[in-house]
Amino acid sequence: TSYPEYDRLLPCPAYNFPPRVEHLVVSEDAKVLDYICKALDLPPLFVTDLIQFGAVHYALVCPQPPPTATPEQIRVFKEVTAPSVLKKRGCIKGKTVREAQKTFRITRPDEFVEAGTYLRIHVHPKRFPRCYEIDWKSRIIAVADSYVVLDKPAGTSVGGTTDNIEESCATFATRALGLTEPLKTTHQIDNCTEGCVVLAMTKEYCSIFHQKIREKQVKKLYLALASSPLPTGVITHYMRPINKAPRLVSEEHVDRWQLCQLEVMECKEVPWPSTLIEERHCVEDCGWPTRDKAYECRINLLTGRTHQIRAQLAACGAPLVGDAMYMPAAVAELASPGLNPFGKHRRHYTSNDEDDYQVAVEEWIALHGKEPTSAIGLQACQISWDEGEYSYEAGSPWWR
Repeated sequence: TSYPEYDRLLPCPAYNFPPRVEHLVVSEDAKVLDYICKALDLPPLFVTDLIQFGAVHYALVCPQPPPTATPEQIRVFKEVTAPSVLKKRGCIKGKTVREAQKTFRITRPDEFVEAGTYLRIHVHPKRFPRCYEIDWKSRIIAVADSYVVLDKPAGTSVGGTTDNIEESCATFATRALGLTEPLKTTHQIDNCTEGCVVLAMTKEYCSIFHQKIREKQVKKLYLALASSPLPTGVITHYMRPINKAPRLVSEEHVDRWQLCQLEVMECKEVPWPSTLIEERHCVEDCGWPTRDKAYECRINLLTGRTHQIRAQLAACGAPLVGDAMYMPAAVAELASPGLNPFGKHRRHYTSNDEDDYQVAVEEWIALHGKEPTSAIGLQACQISWDEGEYSYEAGSPWWR
């Protein structure tokens, strides 16, 4: 086989290739490396690197294809999941079909996969070039017996992504400290957010910290650089319980939507970051009409929802500087009040207007942009637990 020229996954490119995800059902017993190379005509060295990055996943039984699946993919799914076929596979005895469809990472290129195994290969994993620009030792805030506190840089992932666990804060902090056991993720902040993150030394402390979060013993304070002023006090919204960005929030209670609350403790006027500072931190220009003043807010996060601060502040007409996902929709709402079907100037729909309402929601979602690739105006400036017995602060935010 003549393989195309291959330059390795490292050094890291400064850009991301277009997404490419391949779905395979193994047709014959084989080593996973050999099978992927043959099926996709990829160099063995490249596939080995993908496995190291955590970009190859398997399931004993092929999961249900998505609505976008081709007729051929649907045909193969029906063929390999027929009850008569599954009965012959000893590896799934004692498991329900749903259990057998759960995906796991392939960790070694010499792992053996039997016929009928499902493989998902992220041929173009999402990359994080920022990881290679950081002096990681300088970002370590504290090292204790059971945990490490990191001042996470913007543009990095705390624990990795579905297709890339190599280029993560946990991996690079582990190396910077010369640890033999990898650090474990205890909680998340967005890739575009910087600030305090706790990484566990052991699985035991990871469980302990998770318990502290569940019992609301962990307190997080944030600095937010908003594009408009905000009043001090508690802001309440309700978030749509769909695990998909953008996160939609409503000022009025909606059945089964999740409560979102934050407290603006302080809001002060500051200069909008200079062009030089924005370029240095790759902050995106999202079209906010006035760029002379910004507003630095100190926020106590009372509930910890994904994108909560970003979505709530945008809903208040004060999106975060550089937030390419939420600011474009806020700009559109500013120009044409009423576009947000959950906002202050929303139209009230009746049961006869259900189709119009669904169209308005879809159009509102379409006004949002893509997830920022680098810094936005948000820092997890302080984290504490056990009633302040343990408390840590991040350094100055990028905009100061």
